[in-house]
Amino acid sequence: MRKFIFTYIALFSIVFLFNQCKNSEKLPKGDIVHIQTTLGEVVIKLYDDTPKHRDNFKKLASEGYFNGMLFHRVIKEFMIQAGDPNSKTAKKGEQLGSGGPGYTIDAEFDPKLYHKRGAVCAARQGDQVNPEKKSSGSQFYIVVGKKYTDEELDMIENQSEAQLLMPYVKEYLQDPKNEEVLKEIQEKNMAGDREGLDSLLQAVTDKVAKKHPKVNPLKFTKEQRETYKTIGGTPFLDGNYTVFGEVIKGMDIVDKIANVKTDKNDRPLEDVKIISMKVKKK
Repeated sequence: MRKFIFTYIALFSIVFLFNQCKNSEKLPKGDIVHIQTTLGEVVIKLYDDTPKHRDNFKKLASEGYFNGMLFHRVIKEFMIQAGDPNSKTAKKGEQLGSGGPGYTIDAEFDPKLYHKRGAVCAARQGDQVNPEKKSSGSQFYIVVGKKYTDEELDMIENQSEAQLLMPYVKEYLQDPKNEEVLKEIQEKNMAGDREGLDSLLQAVTDKVAKKHPKVNPLKFTKEQRETYKTIGGTPFLDGNYTVFGEVIKGMDIVDKIANVKTDKNDRPLEDVKIISMKVKKK
């Protein structure tokens, strides 16, 4: 039985109606890239399971495209991000994150590849302007993350289901035949009846889910749960951003970068730069 615990997601929809690592023992095959930074070297493996991202990253790295770029977005216990060409000439404090090579890459989602600590992933624009979840042509991030409990992972799964069903819930509530249900939701919301509102929203969600059984919410495997509980990561990003590699050496350097002081835009106060990248073919 689902428990609809993300009331705020549902409330947003109501308002809308009336008014957004540990390495595996067996690593996937792939090429190795040595990333030399001003704080040390990080070595990553690119997955053959995501060939479009692998080949693009190899090409750019081999051409020296990333040389001189900054880790322009750094968030402790979350991730470190680089790949914006505008960062090469950016002034101190300048906001970054919009640059790229002028193209995107089709998403390559693979349930075997997930956001464990050390995962290398493609950044992208948000769903509102990028519903196909296409990746940036050059911006990437390395997961730092944190450890999660089973209860927290359950909550993330439930949120995933709620988000996927939300368009159908909106459609259900916009149907004139369900005017009384919508009116009851509004009344419970206005009265601050949180328990009653949760119960009613759960009933609506359950009804909608039966009509749309092909909706596939995020479900963590036993292995993924164990990894997120013992090693950590950012599980709430799974299925939304392409994972195309992982760190095999230098997570201590990633942690060092993740812990630098940053400004209000998450840019390091002292620049952390990619000096060079060297691709070693398998």
